Amino acid sequence: MPVDLKALFPKLTNLLLDAVFVVDLDDRIVFVTDACEALLGYRADELMGTPITDYVHPDDLEATRASIVRVMDGQPHNDFCNRYVHKDGTVVYILWSARLSEEDGVRIGVARDVTALRQAEEKLRFLAHHDPLTGLTNRLLFHDRLESALRSAHRHQSRLALLFLDLNDFKYINDTHGHAMGDRVLCMIAERLKGCVRETDTVARMGGDEFTVLLTDIQSVAAVYDKVEEIIAAVTAPLGAKFGTIKTPSCSIGVACYPGDGEDADTLLSHADDSMYRLKRRRN
Repeated sequence: MPVDLKALFPKLTNLLLDAVFVVDLDDRIVFVTDACEALLGYRADELMGTPITDYVHPDDLEATRASIVRVMDGQPHNDFCNRYVHKDGTVVYILWSARLSEEDGVRIGVARDVTALRQAEEKLRFLAHHDPLTGLTNRLLFHDRLESALRSAHRHQSRLALLFLDLNDFKYINDTHGHAMGDRVLCMIAERLKGCVRETDTVARMGGDEFTVLLTDIQSVAAVYDKVEEIIAAVTAPLGAKFGTIKTPSCSIGVACYPGDGEDADTLLSHADDSMYRLKRRRN
């Protein structure tokens, strides 16, 4: 008995883990496999007859329309990734393989959910440039931002300041209350530092209990030292009841200003570091 492939086709396509979309020349969905429900949260009958662009993330509409034009011009697009909005409001990353069926007057696309892959890639990118404990900029990204800020300051004849901050006697917290509590204190300090600066500035954890702050486009050296006093007050404020009897560690902050204390990153970092250690020695 011969197999009725036409009758079998819907059953086969609905077994696919990827969703298959058929879209007419007006961008309306004329066919979609059952996998669309796992992908976007809508049943096939909910999507039929609606414009596929209604589900595209607004920020990706322009790129999506450019991809549509490309496919309509007869150029298959096999590696296009964009974001769609799931029925529950979450964002889904979809990798498309699409082509035009000119004789049928439709576009055929196979959609694969790559959200988990994209999230993993974004996490890896974040970890490559941020401290995993505090979420602050790490040493590598801080150096890049400092170099960029120096080029901008030189170009626009502006000034910037570099602060090098070290917590005093932080080892005592780790030794007495444990490293888990020490980590909690570091995270609190990181949040307080971020609260003291503008979005255009950068706070970084250089390692251990050492932090740096990059202040761009400063108006005066006096303003820098006002900011230092603000940071000291914020960092050394009481930790709060959830930290029990732990006292907030004091801090030492070294300062270097461009161009007065140096015109390159290494000189400024060295100057700020030396300035900080002079304060620590004076304290002892």
